[in-house]
Amino acid sequence: MSDALKHECGIALIRLLKPLSYYKEKYGSAFYGVNKMYLMMEKQHNRGQDGAGFASVKLDVPPGQRYISRVRSIEAQPIQDIFSQINARINTEFEAHPEYSDDVQLQKENIPYIGEVLLGHVRYGTFGKNSVESVHPFLRQNNWMHRNLIVAGNFNMTNNNVLFDNLVRLGQHPKDKVDTVTVMEKIGHFLDSEVAKLYKKLKKEGYNKIDASPKIVERLNVAKILRKSSKDWDGGYAMAGMLGHGDAFVLRDPAGIRPAYYYQDDEVVVVASERPVIQTVFNVPFDQVTELDPGNAIIIKKNGETAIKEIIKPLERKACSFERIYFSRGSDAEIYQERKNLGRLIMPQVLEEINYDTLNTVFSFIPNTAETSFYGMVEAAQDELNKQKTDTILREKENLTNERLTEILSYKLRTEKIAIKDAKLRTFITEDSSRDDLVAHVYDVTYGVVQSNDNLVVIDDSIVRGTTLKKSIIKMLDRLKPKKIIVVSSAPQIRYPDCYGIDMARLEGLIAFKAALTLLEEQGNYHVVEDVYKKCKAQENLEDKEVKNYVKEIYDSFTDQEISDKIAELLSDSSVNADVKIIYQSVANLHKACPENLGDWYFTGDYPTVGGNRVVNKAFINFFEGKDERAY
Repeated sequence: MSDALKHECGIALIRLLKPLSYYKEKYGSAFYGVNKMYLMMEKQHNRGQDGAGFASVKLDVPPGQRYISRVRSIEAQPIQDIFSQINARINTEFEAHPEYSDDVQLQKENIPYIGEVLLGHVRYGTFGKNSVESVHPFLRQNNWMHRNLIVAGNFNMTNNNVLFDNLVRLGQHPKDKVDTVTVMEKIGHFLDSEVAKLYKKLKKEGYNKIDASPKIVERLNVAKILRKSSKDWDGGYAMAGMLGHGDAFVLRDPAGIRPAYYYQDDEVVVVASERPVIQTVFNVPFDQVTELDPGNAIIIKKNGETAIKEIIKPLERKACSFERIYFSRGSDAEIYQERKNLGRLIMPQVLEEINYDTLNTVFSFIPNTAETSFYGMVEAAQDELNKQKTDTILREKENLTNERLTEILSYKLRTEKIAIKDAKLRTFITEDSSRDDLVAHVYDVTYGVVQSNDNLVVIDDSIVRGTTLKKSIIKMLDRLKPKKIIVVSSAPQIRYPDCYGIDMARLEGLIAFKAALTLLEEQGNYHVVEDVYKKCKAQENLEDKEVKNYVKEIYDSFTDQEISDKIAELLSDSSVNADVKIIYQSVANLHKACPENLGDWYFTGDYPTVGGNRVVNKAFINFFEGKDERAY
């Protein structure tokens, strides 16, 4: 994705099922879990580089000893920073107390982070706040071990105000309206309530306060707490949590918008946002890593018993297709094939645009994350070239000489590494014209491989805002002097904001939206914009389930091709000599390539939860009224 998007977060949960001495004996270190967590977080650094956090819980710790440890960072390399802090603390303890080195019990009693339950998180800061206080895991502390709650998640809620108001009605005084706080406090409220009810019941059974504590651990119903807590949640989420006594859980939203995978054997239970992370770190095959079903939670009790429980009735599965197109690591076996299919399926449109002239076309990709789709596109192009060779041989077979046959068979597809991103630009100049000149040089190009009569085809993961294309890539590609530049998006046109985790909150930032507005204005139909605004305003006081997405009407008058052509005009200017064309994937082909991940609301406007329509209408109202604020 040439336009940088801040997007998902990544979660990692590890529950060690054996005593720490087991890992010391088998793997040489009681810090086995910490080491594995470092790897799991590092393997998910693609999901967030604004901050990272780690928390651990020690089991069966006597009163007076610390059993929860947490460390968070917003340094430039936050994962490395938190584990450097952990490592420094461990080394300090070993240097001061050499007797700890061979005694696991002393290590557990005296060294932090060496817990049996571990939770890690990497994040992008989507709200412009990147203080360490905004970094997960969040901690809700209490002197009752059972009431300590640690939460981290990959999520956004569409109804933060509703969740906040619900807490106030419960008698709470939340310190913030952000969804992380409201979600944690809602779980915390029902956790407190359940613990209190259990204690009251145990008291009637004759247990004193001390003896009641382990019974509360046994009887605490985490699934019940999650059902009550999540009743009003509307959004996409994979929510992970640990309780102070050692229970742990991960809950996935009922539409399956946000991903979660798990693996279990007799040593560990592991949950992560991506399957290949677990495969790589624990060296397990693809088919042993299971996807957590939508609306379900994996719950690991303090005694190690693990169960999958349905918490919320599942909705129609709408797993985020952007995970497959761009966000998740391409090392996942399914995702790799899906990305290749995205490139292959768009190739017929490319062939039409170049008039099937594969001999005078150079194929490439921008940025590196589009490389897998590029392979699929090239395979389809090679199929076409082979067909052309066969047709030529059959057509000329009566007069075919050995020299001519050799010439025909020697035709090769021309693939090149055209664009190279030197470094992330950090300009110190704010004046627009000077800054634009700097931005134009973010990418460098390979000279000498494109001829003046060539088509130049480059594939991108998706075209969101088009800023980098307009200010940098197209101008740089034009220096190679091709006759035509064709930019191919392996994703469809992004027309609507996302409200479930991706930082695409403002309509006016989307190049497809700008293109539709331009077309309406050129055709004398700009009144449609005001009509849509009035319809959106009229719904402001309706319940979420009654709200409709009227922003769709902005696009109704135009074909996909008309919008694509207008985008091409907007992304080029008089300084570009080549003919510029933009080709987008169709929604139908997206679903064909990614049949199990049908979340497409940013392309179609068909939001998977009732809160989505309110968000898109609010985004349009903000645009129309000139308000620079988020819609959720």
